[in-house]
Amino acid sequence: MFDKIMRGVIALLGMLIGYGLVIGLKALEIITITNKGWLSLVVHLGVSLIFGIIFFLLAPRLIRGGRKLISFIEVELQNVPAYEIALGSVGLIVGLIIAYLLSQPFYNLNIPYLGVVISIILYLIFGYLGIKIPTRKKDDFSNAIGSMKKGSKEKQKLNCKSCPKVLDTSVIIDGRIADICKTGFIEGPLVIPEFVLEELQHIADSSDSLKRNRGRRGLDILNKIQKELDIEVIIHDKKFESEKEVDTKLLKLTQMLKGKIITNDYNLNKVAEVQDIAVLNINELANAVKPVVLPGEEMVVQVIKDGKEVGQGLAYLDDGTMIVVEGGKKHIGETIDVLVTSVLQTSAGRMIFAKPKILVDRAV
Repeated sequence: MFDKIMRGVIALLGMLIGYGLVIGLKALEIITITNKGWLSLVVHLGVSLIFGIIFFLLAPRLIRGGRKLISFIEVELQNVPAYEIALGSVGLIVGLIIAYLLSQPFYNLNIPYLGVVISIILYLIFGYLGIKIPTRKKDDFSNAIGSMKKGSKEKQKLNCKSCPKVLDTSVIIDGRIADICKTGFIEGPLVIPEFVLEELQHIADSSDSLKRNRGRRGLDILNKIQKELDIEVIIHDKKFESEKEVDTKLLKLTQMLKGKIITNDYNLNKVAEVQDIAVLNINELANAVKPVVLPGEEMVVQVIKDGKEVGQGLAYLDDGTMIVVEGGKKHIGETIDVLVTSVLQTSAGRMIFAKPKILVDRAV
Protein backbone atom coordinates (compact mmCIF):
# COMPACT_ATOMS: atom_id res chain seq x y z
CA MET A 1 0.00 0.00 0.00
CA PHE A 2 2.79 2.37 0.91
CA ASP A 3 4.61 1.63 -2.37
CA LYS A 4 1.47 2.40 -4.39
CA ILE A 5 0.98 5.71 -2.63
CA MET A 6 4.62 6.62 -3.17
CA ARG A 7 4.37 5.75 -6.90
CA GLY A 8 1.41 8.08 -7.19
CA VAL A 9 3.26 10.86 -5.36
CA ILE A 10 6.35 10.38 -7.55
CA ALA A 11 4.21 10.44 -10.71
CA LEU A 12 2.53 13.66 -9.56
CA LEU A 13 5.95 15.12 -8.81
CA GLY A 14 7.07 14.15 -12.33
CA MET A 15 4.08 15.95 -13.84
CA LEU A 16 4.89 19.08 -11.85
CA ILE A 17 8.52 18.91 -13.00
CA GLY A 18 7.36 18.60 -16.64
CA TYR A 19 4.99 21.53 -16.26
CA GLY A 20 7.72 23.60 -14.60
CA LEU A 21 10.16 22.68 -17.38
CA VAL A 22 7.80 24.05 -19.99
CA ILE A 23 7.32 27.26 -18.01
CA GLY A 24 11.10 27.63 -17.63
CA LEU A 25 11.79 27.09 -21.32
CA LYS A 26 9.15 29.69 -22.18
CA ALA A 27 10.70 32.16 -19.73
CA LEU A 28 14.12 31.64 -21.28
CA GLU A 29 12.51 32.08 -24.70
CA ILE A 30 13.99 28.78 -25.85
CA ILE A 31 10.53 27.82 -27.05
CA THR A 32 7.74 30.18 -28.04
CA ILE A 33 4.17 29.12 -27.38
CA THR A 34 1.22 31.45 -27.24
CA ASN A 35 -0.54 31.50 -23.92
CA LYS A 36 -3.91 31.10 -25.64
CA GLY A 37 -5.18 28.33 -27.81
CA TRP A 38 -5.25 24.57 -27.85
CA LEU A 39 -1.52 24.25 -28.74
CA SER A 40 -0.38 25.73 -25.43
CA LEU A 41 -2.74 23.43 -23.50
CA VAL A 42 -1.57 20.36 -25.44
CA VAL A 43 2.10 21.17 -24.88
CA HIS A 44 1.65 21.77 -21.14
CA LEU A 45 -0.49 18.69 -20.59
CA GLY A 46 1.55 16.53 -22.96
CA VAL A 47 4.92 17.30 -21.35
CA SER A 48 3.42 16.95 -17.86
CA LEU A 49 1.90 13.55 -18.72
CA ILE A 50 5.14 12.33 -20.32
CA PHE A 51 7.18 13.25 -17.24
CA GLY A 52 4.47 11.78 -15.00
CA ILE A 53 4.59 8.45 -16.88
CA ILE A 54 8.42 8.41 -16.83
CA PHE A 55 8.54 9.07 -13.11
CA PHE A 56 5.75 6.50 -12.53
CA LEU A 57 7.80 3.84 -14.34
CA LEU A 58 10.98 4.83 -12.49
CA ALA A 59 9.17 4.95 -9.12
CA PRO A 60 10.11 1.36 -7.97
CA ARG A 61 13.80 2.07 -8.55
CA LEU A 62 13.52 5.47 -6.87
CA ILE A 63 11.78 3.90 -3.87
CA ARG A 64 14.44 1.17 -3.57
CA GLY A 65 17.18 3.76 -3.90
CA GLY A 66 15.53 5.94 -1.28
CA ARG A 67 15.32 3.03 1.16
CA LYS A 68 18.97 2.17 0.59
CA LEU A 69 19.90 5.80 1.15
CA ILE A 70 17.89 5.95 4.37
CA SER A 71 19.47 2.70 5.62
CA PHE A 72 22.93 4.02 4.77
CA ILE A 73 22.25 7.28 6.63
CA GLU A 74 20.94 5.36 9.68
CA VAL A 75 24.06 3.16 9.78
CA GLU A 76 26.35 6.17 9.46
CA LEU A 77 24.48 8.11 12.13
CA GLN A 78 24.78 5.19 14.55
CA ASN A 79 28.57 5.48 14.31
CA VAL A 80 28.48 9.23 15.00
CA PRO A 81 28.25 10.34 18.66
CA ALA A 82 25.11 12.24 19.61
CA TYR A 83 27.30 15.16 20.71
CA GLU A 84 28.70 15.55 17.17
CA ILE A 85 25.20 15.30 15.63
CA ALA A 86 23.97 18.06 17.93
CA LEU A 87 26.98 20.25 17.12
CA GLY A 88 26.58 19.64 13.39
CA SER A 89 22.85 20.46 13.50
CA VAL A 90 23.41 23.71 15.35
CA GLY A 91 26.28 24.61 13.02
CA LEU A 92 24.11 23.86 9.96
CA ILE A 93 21.34 26.13 11.22
CA VAL A 94 23.81 28.95 11.93
CA GLY A 95 25.45 28.49 8.52
CA LEU A 96 22.10 28.66 6.68
CA ILE A 97 21.11 31.80 8.59
CA ILE A 98 24.42 33.47 7.62
CA ALA A 99 23.94 32.39 3.98
CA TYR A 100 20.40 33.83 3.97
CA LEU A 101 21.60 37.18 5.31
CA LEU A 102 24.48 37.40 2.83
CA SER A 103 22.33 36.46 -0.19
CA GLN A 104 19.66 39.11 0.32
CA PRO A 105 21.62 42.07 -1.17
CA PHE A 106 22.10 40.17 -4.47
CA TYR A 107 18.34 40.03 -5.03
CA ASN A 108 18.25 43.84 -5.06
CA LEU A 109 20.68 44.14 -7.99
CA ASN A 110 17.90 43.37 -10.50
CA ILE A 111 20.20 41.04 -12.42
CA PRO A 112 18.20 38.01 -13.68
CA TYR A 113 18.91 34.77 -11.79
CA LEU A 114 21.97 36.25 -10.04
CA GLY A 115 20.27 36.20 -6.63
CA VAL A 116 19.17 32.56 -7.06
CA VAL A 117 22.61 31.37 -8.20
CA ILE A 118 24.45 33.27 -5.46
CA SER A 119 21.97 32.03 -2.85
CA ILE A 120 22.48 28.39 -3.85
CA ILE A 121 26.26 28.78 -3.73
CA LEU A 122 26.18 30.55 -0.35
CA TYR A 123 23.77 27.99 1.13
CA LEU A 124 26.02 25.12 -0.01
CA ILE A 125 29.23 26.75 1.25
CA PHE A 126 27.98 27.95 4.63
CA GLY A 127 25.87 24.85 5.20
CA TYR A 128 28.97 22.69 4.65
CA LEU A 129 31.14 24.92 6.84
CA GLY A 130 28.44 25.01 9.51
CA ILE A 131 28.56 21.22 9.78
CA LYS A 132 32.32 20.71 9.41
CA ILE A 133 33.77 23.42 11.63
CA PRO A 134 31.90 22.51 14.87
CA THR A 135 32.50 18.76 14.43
CA ARG A 136 36.21 19.24 13.73
CA LYS A 137 36.54 21.62 16.68
CA LYS A 138 34.48 19.43 19.03
CA ASP A 139 37.38 19.15 21.50
CA ASP A 140 37.60 22.93 21.74
CA PHE A 141 33.85 23.15 22.34
CA SER A 142 34.09 20.44 25.00
CA ASN A 143 36.94 22.27 26.75
CA ALA A 144 35.04 25.55 26.59
CA ILE A 145 31.90 23.98 28.07
CA GLY A 146 34.00 22.23 30.72
CA SER A 147 35.67 25.54 31.61
CA MET A 148 32.29 27.22 31.92
CA LYS A 149 31.02 24.45 34.21
CA LYS A 150 34.21 24.55 36.24
CA GLY A 151 33.93 28.33 36.58
CA SER A 152 30.31 28.07 37.73
CA LYS A 153 31.25 25.40 40.27
CA GLU A 154 34.13 27.51 41.58
CA LYS A 155 31.79 30.48 41.81
CA GLN A 156 29.33 28.39 43.80
CA LYS A 157 32.14 27.27 46.08
CA LEU A 158 33.21 30.87 46.66
CA ASN A 159 29.65 31.90 47.40
CA CYS A 160 29.09 28.93 49.72
CA LYS A 161 32.43 28.68 51.50
CA SER A 162 30.54 28.83 54.80
CA CYS A 163 27.62 26.64 53.72
CA PRO A 164 25.45 25.06 56.44
CA LYS A 165 26.67 21.85 58.11
CA VAL A 166 23.83 19.54 59.15
CA LEU A 167 24.67 17.33 62.15
CA ASP A 168 23.68 13.67 62.24
CA THR A 169 22.55 11.98 65.49
CA SER A 170 25.51 9.58 65.46
CA VAL A 171 28.09 12.35 65.14
CA ILE A 172 26.54 14.27 68.05
CA ILE A 173 26.65 11.20 70.29
CA ASP A 174 30.22 10.48 69.15
CA GLY A 175 31.34 13.81 70.65
CA ARG A 176 34.42 14.46 68.54
CA ILE A 177 32.57 17.14 66.59
CA ALA A 178 32.91 19.51 69.56
CA ASP A 179 36.72 19.11 69.60
CA ILE A 180 36.91 19.59 65.83
CA CYS A 181 34.80 22.77 66.02
CA LYS A 182 37.01 24.01 68.84
CA THR A 183 40.09 23.77 66.61
CA GLY A 184 38.39 25.98 63.97
CA PHE A 185 38.63 23.50 61.12
CA ILE A 186 34.83 23.55 60.64
CA GLU A 187 33.10 26.83 59.91
CA GLY A 188 29.47 27.39 60.77
CA PRO A 189 26.66 27.58 60.77
CA LEU A 190 25.95 24.19 62.34
CA VAL A 191 22.36 23.10 61.71
CA ILE A 192 20.70 20.82 64.25
CA PRO A 193 17.26 19.62 63.06
CA GLU A 194 14.47 19.36 65.61
CA PHE A 195 13.82 15.74 64.62
CA VAL A 196 17.43 14.94 65.60
CA LEU A 197 16.86 16.56 69.00
CA GLU A 198 13.70 14.48 69.40
CA GLU A 199 15.65 11.33 68.55
CA LEU A 200 18.34 12.25 71.09
CA GLN A 201 15.70 12.86 73.75
CA HIS A 202 14.06 9.52 72.93
CA ILE A 203 17.44 7.78 73.30
CA ALA A 204 18.13 9.63 76.57
CA ASP A 205 14.77 8.44 77.95
CA SER A 206 15.38 4.81 76.95
CA SER A 207 15.09 2.05 79.55
CA ASP A 208 18.40 0.63 78.31
CA SER A 209 21.17 2.17 80.41
CA LEU A 210 23.69 2.13 77.54
CA LYS A 211 21.31 3.95 75.18
CA ARG A 212 20.32 6.34 77.96
CA ASN A 213 23.96 7.27 78.59
CA ARG A 214 24.60 7.77 74.88
CA GLY A 215 21.56 10.04 74.53
CA ARG A 216 22.58 12.13 77.53
CA ARG A 217 26.13 12.37 76.20
CA GLY A 218 24.76 13.69 72.91
CA LEU A 219 22.70 16.36 74.70
CA ASP A 220 25.75 17.37 76.76
CA ILE A 221 27.81 17.71 73.58
CA LEU A 222 25.16 20.00 72.06
CA ASN A 223 25.14 22.16 75.19
CA LYS A 224 28.93 22.38 75.02
CA ILE A 225 28.86 23.45 71.35
CA GLN A 226 26.21 26.11 72.01
CA LYS A 227 27.66 27.58 75.19
CA GLU A 228 31.43 27.10 75.05
CA LEU A 229 32.30 27.35 71.35
CA ASP A 230 32.30 30.50 69.24
CA ILE A 231 30.30 29.01 66.37
CA GLU A 232 26.83 29.70 65.04
CA VAL A 233 24.28 27.00 65.87
CA ILE A 234 20.85 26.91 64.20
CA ILE A 235 17.97 24.74 65.43
CA HIS A 236 15.96 24.00 62.28
CA ASP A 237 12.24 23.28 62.72
CA LYS A 238 11.56 21.60 59.34
CA LYS A 239 9.64 18.39 60.11
CA PHE A 240 9.17 16.45 56.81
CA GLU A 241 6.03 14.77 58.11
CA SER A 242 5.75 12.56 55.01
CA GLU A 243 9.04 10.81 55.82
CA LYS A 244 9.50 8.37 58.70
CA GLU A 245 13.26 7.66 58.62
CA VAL A 246 15.51 10.22 60.28
CA ASP A 247 18.26 9.63 57.70
CA THR A 248 15.88 10.46 54.84
CA LYS A 249 14.83 13.66 56.60
CA LEU A 250 18.49 14.61 57.10
CA LEU A 251 19.25 14.15 53.41
CA LYS A 252 16.21 16.17 52.31
CA LEU A 253 17.04 18.98 54.74
CA THR A 254 20.66 19.09 53.52
CA GLN A 255 19.48 19.29 49.90
CA MET A 256 17.01 22.03 50.80
CA LEU A 257 19.70 24.10 52.56
CA LYS A 258 22.32 23.30 49.87
CA GLY A 259 24.72 22.40 52.65
CA LYS A 260 26.83 19.46 53.81
CA ILE A 261 26.01 16.67 56.22
CA ILE A 262 28.42 15.73 59.03
CA THR A 263 28.22 12.08 60.02
CA ASN A 264 30.17 8.95 60.90
CA ASP A 265 27.39 6.61 59.72
CA TYR A 266 28.76 4.48 56.86
CA ASN A 267 25.37 3.73 55.27
CA LEU A 268 24.21 7.34 55.45
CA ASN A 269 27.49 8.39 53.87
CA LYS A 270 26.96 6.07 50.89
CA VAL A 271 23.33 7.10 50.37
CA ALA A 272 24.36 10.78 50.45
CA GLU A 273 27.05 10.15 47.83
CA VAL A 274 24.49 8.48 45.55
CA GLN A 275 22.26 11.56 45.86
CA ASP A 276 25.25 13.86 45.19
CA ILE A 277 25.15 15.39 48.67
CA ALA A 278 28.45 16.57 50.16
CA VAL A 279 29.47 14.59 53.25
CA LEU A 280 32.01 15.33 56.00
CA ASN A 281 32.81 11.99 57.62
CA ILE A 282 34.43 12.19 61.05
CA ASN A 283 35.89 8.68 60.78
CA GLU A 284 37.55 9.53 57.44
CA LEU A 285 38.97 12.66 59.02
CA ALA A 286 40.35 10.66 61.94
CA ASN A 287 42.03 8.18 59.58
CA ALA A 288 43.46 11.01 57.50
CA VAL A 289 45.17 12.71 60.45
CA LYS A 290 46.71 9.54 61.87
CA PRO A 291 50.51 9.69 61.84
CA VAL A 292 52.11 8.04 58.84
CA VAL A 293 54.28 5.06 59.76
CA LEU A 294 56.70 3.60 57.22
CA PRO A 295 58.52 0.24 57.27
CA GLY A 296 61.92 0.59 58.88
CA GLU A 297 60.88 3.20 61.47
CA GLU A 298 61.55 2.65 65.15
CA MET A 299 58.81 3.00 67.78
CA VAL A 300 58.49 2.66 71.54
CA VAL A 301 55.39 0.69 72.51
CA GLN A 302 53.97 -1.16 75.49
CA VAL A 303 52.95 -4.75 74.74
CA ILE A 304 49.57 -5.26 76.40
CA LYS A 305 48.40 -8.77 75.47
CA ASP A 306 49.13 -11.72 73.25
CA GLY A 307 47.94 -11.93 69.66
CA LYS A 308 46.11 -14.54 67.64
CA GLU A 309 49.22 -16.21 66.26
CA VAL A 310 51.78 -18.05 68.37
CA GLY A 311 54.33 -15.74 69.98
CA GLN A 312 52.61 -12.52 68.90
CA GLY A 313 52.04 -9.58 71.20
CA LEU A 314 49.67 -6.65 70.73
CA ALA A 315 50.29 -2.99 71.42
CA TYR A 316 48.26 0.13 70.63
CA LEU A 317 49.05 3.71 69.67
CA ASP A 318 47.28 6.63 71.33
CA ASP A 319 44.84 6.86 68.38
CA GLY A 320 43.87 3.18 68.75
CA THR A 321 45.97 1.79 65.92
CA MET A 322 46.87 -1.82 66.64
CA ILE A 323 50.50 -2.94 66.47
CA VAL A 324 51.20 -6.64 66.02
CA VAL A 325 54.62 -7.42 67.51
CA GLU A 326 56.17 -10.65 66.24
CA GLY A 327 57.74 -12.51 69.14
CA GLY A 328 56.30 -9.96 71.56
CA LYS A 329 54.34 -12.38 73.74
CA LYS A 330 57.20 -12.75 76.18
CA HIS A 331 57.37 -8.95 76.53
CA ILE A 332 53.75 -8.50 77.70
CA GLY A 333 53.62 -5.67 80.21
CA GLU A 334 56.94 -4.26 79.08
CA THR A 335 57.73 -1.09 77.12
CA ILE A 336 60.14 -2.02 74.33
CA ASP A 337 61.66 -0.60 71.15
CA VAL A 338 60.25 -2.14 67.98
CA LEU A 339 61.08 -1.84 64.28
CA VAL A 340 58.16 -1.51 61.84
CA THR A 341 58.20 -4.24 59.19
CA SER A 342 54.97 -3.51 57.28
CA VAL A 343 51.75 -1.49 57.39
CA LEU A 344 48.38 -2.91 56.37
CA GLN A 345 45.41 -0.63 55.58
CA THR A 346 42.04 -2.41 55.97
CA SER A 347 38.42 -1.27 55.98
CA ALA A 348 38.48 -1.53 59.77
CA GLY A 349 41.53 0.71 60.05
CA ARG A 350 45.31 0.54 59.96
CA MET A 351 47.41 -2.34 61.30
CA ILE A 352 51.14 -2.10 61.93
CA PHE A 353 53.42 -5.15 62.05
CA ALA A 354 56.69 -4.86 63.91
CA LYS A 355 59.49 -6.84 65.52
CA PRO A 356 61.36 -6.15 68.76
CA LYS A 357 64.52 -4.24 67.96
CA ILE A 358 66.52 -6.63 70.14
CA LEU A 359 65.66 -9.54 67.84
CA VAL A 360 66.54 -7.51 64.76
CA ASP A 361 69.91 -6.48 66.23
CA ARG A 362 70.70 -10.10 67.09
CA ALA A 363 69.85 -11.23 63.56
CA VAL A 364 72.21 -8.62 62.17
